[in-house]
Amino acid sequence: MVVSWKETPATGARHFYRVYRRAEGTTTDAVAGEATWGSFQLIDHNFEWEKTYSYRATVVTVIHVEGKPDSEFESADTLAVKVFAHDVFPPAVPSGLQAVFSGVGQQPFIDLIWAPDTDADLAGYNVYRREEGGEAKKINSGIVTAPAFRDMNVMAGHTYFYSVAAVDVRGNESARCSETSEAAP
Repeated sequence: MVVSWKETPATGARHFYRVYRRAEGTTTDAVAGEATWGSFQLIDHNFEWEKTYSYRATVVTVIHVEGKPDSEFESADTLAVKVFAHDVFPPAVPSGLQAVFSGVGQQPFIDLIWAPDTDADLAGYNVYRREEGGEAKKINSGIVTAPAFRDMNVMAGHTYFYSVAAVDVRGNESARCSETSEAAP
């Protein structure tokens, strides 16, 4: 969440901004952070997605007198700005996709593996397959939770092209990774 504002010039003592955050339905303010004078934004890393917050700021002036404790004065609040933190950001695109055919003398299948995604809100993956000249279609019925998948619906003499997309807990889906292909002899 990025909160920004315009600076009001001041002279003399040391000044900085203090930004407060209040979650909707609560009566307690939390200090979201402090920003140096001349900085016009604060990045708040301590919020939760899908919640509404009110932000307000104050100017804090610190007066230093040699040999005495610093005196801190805080201005009146700005008007509160209400923000709904809605997650529309997909996880990172999976990487390292590999496909290996198995099943000689038995039911043929193609195993897929890829590097695990490290996004904190990762729910899993969707696996896509297409044949030459065809359109990629999702082949998993539910979210795949491990970075591996076995495609049991392959036929001898066909080449399959695979890609994988990561999905977060709110359903945001990444772009699909670069395709890899494997033939079922």
